[in-house]
Amino acid sequence: MRRVRTAAPHLPGWVAAWMGLGGQTPQADEAGHRHATWLELFLDLIFVYALAAVVRRLGDDPTPSPTAVLAVLGLFVVVQWAWMGQVYYDTRFDPDDALHRLLVLVALVGAGAMTLGVDEVPESVLLPIGYLIVRGVLLLLYLRARPTSPAARTVTTVYLIGFGAGWLIWLASLAAPTELRPVLWVVAMVIELATPWLGVRWLNNWPVDNRHLPERIGQFTIIVLGSALANLLFAVPDHPPPPMIVTAAIAFLIPAAVWWVYTTFVTTRLLQTRLRGGQAYSYLHIPLGGALLLLGWALGQVVRLVDDNVAHLPLELRLLLGASIVVWTACGLALYWLWTRPSAARLAIAAYGVVSVSVITTTVRQPRLMLALVAAAVVGYAVLLSRRLARAGAANRTPEG
Repeated sequence: MRRVRTAAPHLPGWVAAWMGLGGQTPQADEAGHRHATWLELFLDLIFVYALAAVVRRLGDDPTPSPTAVLAVLGLFVVVQWAWMGQVYYDTRFDPDDALHRLLVLVALVGAGAMTLGVDEVPESVLLPIGYLIVRGVLLLLYLRARPTSPAARTVTTVYLIGFGAGWLIWLASLAAPTELRPVLWVVAMVIELATPWLGVRWLNNWPVDNRHLPERIGQFTIIVLGSALANLLFAVPDHPPPPMIVTAAIAFLIPAAVWWVYTTFVTTRLLQTRLRGGQAYSYLHIPLGGALLLLGWALGQVVRLVDDNVAHLPLELRLLLGASIVVWTACGLALYWLWTRPSAARLAIAAYGVVSVSVITTTVRQPRLMLALVAAAVVGYAVLLSRRLARAGAANRTPEG
């Protein structure tokens, strides 16, 4: 189904002309496929800083508590969900006028408040205020799109009810005692995350853009992976000696292999006809993104401990490193399953990745040796899986593709 351009309400023509804001038709390639606009990419920029603020909460202690890790993962879900809401709107409704652009700029202010408030939750109200602004703009956008077609009325009704209920709970949290705020946030997030599934019957009647949505989610995944690389690079000391350069290069192989596998999967377009409402595809990227964020932090801590000449890595750090890779592997298998039932060979490759990394991270304590073995295992997994994906993509390719 084609996207609907939100024709009304809009800024008066003379206001838009005075501000120099003409219509902005979304970018499309020669085949007419929708691509990210400059405004969408600008929106991504502020979330780069939000992700950095989230992972900074773990600090430099190589043995974080389970509570600290869960808090970081929870904040990551909030940040990614705030970003994803705008993506789902954009993939169904063409953002092509001045009023839309101004509303998204207001959402950017909210995203900035979220970034500033991450470090001081739950005491600070900046995070909930920022989230209320971002999601409030989204609700206004859906209200604006509501009258454009009968299908739009159905879709927007689902979102307005579910997201509106979550928004009211976030609003109520501003008046709640500090210790009660996280509980209200969790309740609100559960309601919002459940909304697309509860409304799947109606949302699937208007499938998402099967090229635009994977492209946008893929861009966010690459942003998360970039944040992981930043954590690794910042762990390398100034004027590093040759052994440290080698260690950092070995650590770099792990996110590089992750990037290789993910981009191979996305570019084969295996899911092109199976997205429907996009729920399963996008929700699988939530644990996947959280795993990549923790992966970057864990690799950075390993490199720091190598620089400190630590003889043995703490068990907590090794388990966190192994778990992040295992979750990434499991999410990758689940994404593949959305396209087709995995073959025995595909299951064997996934089992190899999970078992090898689990055994290495739980039994090898020496930093450099563990890092080298994990890198070898992940690179081997990437090579095997990429070859499998390339063959599957070639078999699935149509004359158009």
